[in-house]
Amino acid sequence: MQEHTQHTEHAHHAAHTGHVGWGTAARATLHCLTGCAIGEALGMVIGTAFGWGNLPTMVLAIALAFFFGYTLTLRSIRKAGVDLRTAFRVALAADTLSIAVMELIDNGLIALWPGAMDATLADALFWGTLTLSLAVAFAVTTPVNKWMIGRGKGHAVVHQYHH
Repeated sequence: MQEHTQHTEHAHHAAHTGHVGWGTAARATLHCLTGCAIGEALGMVIGTAFGWGNLPTMVLAIALAFFFGYTLTLRSIRKAGVDLRTAFRVALAADTLSIAVMELIDNGLIALWPGAMDATLADALFWGTLTLSLAVAFAVTTPVNKWMIGRGKGHAVVHQYHH
């Protein structure tokens, strides 16, 4: 227990002094990526399956990415015993910038990739572009999360409730 307390105090101190490792930032980004990928894929699948146009499909995918990103954070904070209102505010503070950057990069690449917006669920281009765009979004968002956590923001806020 003493070792856990010392580790927790060190991690908390590090989050507020700017000494954040890339591993911490990558784990926070992976958490964000998970929610974004679920929402993004589900939105693209729904829009494509129903034959929606590009804009409504992309709007749905982005909305679902935010929904699932926030939901994963809410779930973990609520497990720590935090009330719903506080948990919601923490999730907004922790994830909004990270999800926004991830969605901007992800959807920007899909929109710019020739033929990707017109690919169907059966096309390798659909899944390949989605996978590549999420990987690039992860790479771009990780430094953003490192910067935020180093300033006591982003997922640093979430970790206050886990200890």
